[in-house]
Amino acid sequence: MGWSLRTIIDLSDSEFELWSELLEARAGIQLALAQKSLLQSQLSIRMRELGYERYSDYYSLVTDGLQGRLEWSILIDRVAVKETSFFRHRQSFEYVRHFLQDKINNRQLEDSFDVWSVGSSTGEEPYSLAMVINDCFELAQLEPYYGVTALDISSTALAKARLGRYLPRAIEQMSAEEAQRYCSLCDDGSYEIARKLRDRVCFTHGNILQLNDIPNVPMDVVFCQNLLVYFRRWLRRDILNNLANRLKPGGLLVVGLGEVMDWEHPSMARVANDKIQAYIRVEKKQQ
Repeated sequence: MGWSLRTIIDLSDSEFELWSELLEARAGIQLALAQKSLLQSQLSIRMRELGYERYSDYYSLVTDGLQGRLEWSILIDRVAVKETSFFRHRQSFEYVRHFLQDKINNRQLEDSFDVWSVGSSTGEEPYSLAMVINDCFELAQLEPYYGVTALDISSTALAKARLGRYLPRAIEQMSAEEAQRYCSLCDDGSYEIARKLRDRVCFTHGNILQLNDIPNVPMDVVFCQNLLVYFRRWLRRDILNNLANRLKPGGLLVVGLGEVMDWEHPSMARVANDKIQAYIRVEKKQQ
């Protein structure tokens, strides 16, 4: 029987706790016990590829020196890729459209319009943002002076995102007009994102827990949806504080609805809209 057909024993609760602690320490990812089968699946697939039979032996590999760091980068690619889709929670994207349209109408665009997609996964979120932003510039008959920076911890997800090709079911969340304007059918049946959008999106590798290692470029919009749920509550607040500090005055921070309930920041005011969870950077009151 080939090794790939052998059955690896189940991940015990104590082993799950050990692996969970490693994932949280290195990537901030918090796994509930209900997610044990998902973690076991990803670990066992990789262990079969390498010829490991025991979780403890593979753990020793992942935590040992340079070889361990290389193996960790492979493993985190598989564990950290989150579910995503184009225009996931459409209301949040439409608010970005409204936010930019107001700036254009009020002649408040003095420089490039800069957006940060944090936890961009395989690219659907930053390309959706690029579509909305490009719509606004074209409607106003302005040169598309904007950029979307997309950050993710998974090199594999980023490679797919840079390619900009998706299966037909992936674009079902787009309107017919959006699909027609921003996608083209390829010979293999996939759809490719238009070059004018791909040229405006820069995909970068990084860990949200190490934001201090990333150049601080002031942003008009920071978009961080469906990522904070993977972190503990105190860590969510720290991440949000860091993101807020990277906004331009009047900048917009968008998070997933209900992802954080008790966050406050002296320079941020929540948007009065029950359908989204977003905050505007305002000047501190003079004492």
